[in-house]
Order: sequence, then structure tokens, then C-alpha cells
Amino acid sequence: MDTTQREALIAMVAVLGLFLFMTLPALIGIARERRIDRQIERAEAARAAAGHREGPTAARPATGAAPRRTARAA
Repeated sequence: MDTTQREALIAMVAVLGLFLFMTLPALIGIARERRIDRQIERAEAARAAAGHREGPTAARPATGAAPRRTARAA
């Protein structure tokens, strides 16, 4: 292996190393989001299996809410 081939190999390894260094945070983020999505799906499935209704109003019904009355003109 002569000098030119060695320099080309070093340059190629450097470019691949920089590429991995630049893409590694994105790949870690994608893996983390997929893990979180799986956890959310499992929690939703467990909640559905437990018989809970979905939606923000299903958690707790409104109690003690007085009906609104409009003011009357005298």
C-alpha cells in the first residue's frame, strides 16, 4: 500500500467517522421516541382493557355546575 492509497483510506475513514458523529444524535432520538410511543400504546391498551372511557371529560364528570342565566332587562 503506497502513500496515495493510505491517504485515501484515512480520508474515507475520517469522512465515515464524521458522518456517524453527525447522525448519531438523530438516531438516538428516533430510538427514544419509538420507545416512548410503544410505552404510550401499552398504557392506552391497558387503560382500554381496564374499561376506562377515553377523552378528557370521561375522567371526571362535572359536579355542582350551576346553569348560566342571562340577565333580564328591567
